[in-house]
Amino acid sequence: MTLGEFFQWTALHPALLLIYFVGVPLIALLAGVFSGGEGHLSPWKYLYSTLIYLVSLPGIFAVTLSIYFFLFERRSILDMNLFTQVLPVLSMAATVLIIRRQVNLDLIPGFDKISGLILILATLICLLWIIDKTQIYSITFMPFYVVILILLAGFFVVRMGLRKLAR
Repeated sequence: MTLGEFFQWTALHPALLLIYFVGVPLIALLAGVFSGGEGHLSPWKYLYSTLIYLVSLPGIFAVTLSIYFFLFERRSILDMNLFTQVLPVLSMAATVLIIRRQVNLDLIPGFDKISGLILILATLICLLWIIDKTQIYSITFMPFYVVILILLAGFFVVRMGLRKLAR
């Protein structure tokens, strides 16, 4: 199954996506009610961590997919699929906001990994966009693996710079 076939399948079965992306914030809301202000303790914080990961990974993918469609394929915003590009982002935002009301996000295990993933993906998208606009890939006298090594070196330089900036 390709990604395009998956998107066609989700267009035919939107109820499954609705159940998933509405269900996770509802579970977070119920967990907040049942935790009784003890969301920072052991069983609840792992539940919150799981819920954040369940919506953040599809949400981040939806954002990067939308950026790819708009920057690189130059698609119209009117062609945006609401179930695969908007619903995951709204569910991610709602879940994080609900959990943030219950517990400090610094106490949630793995939440810093999600923000690091977002930063790395944003850096990669910016690098790819710069490469697309400057047409660096048109250098033909260099072997392709050298171009990849240069890109990887640039990525690590930007990553080290972002890490120093975050300190």
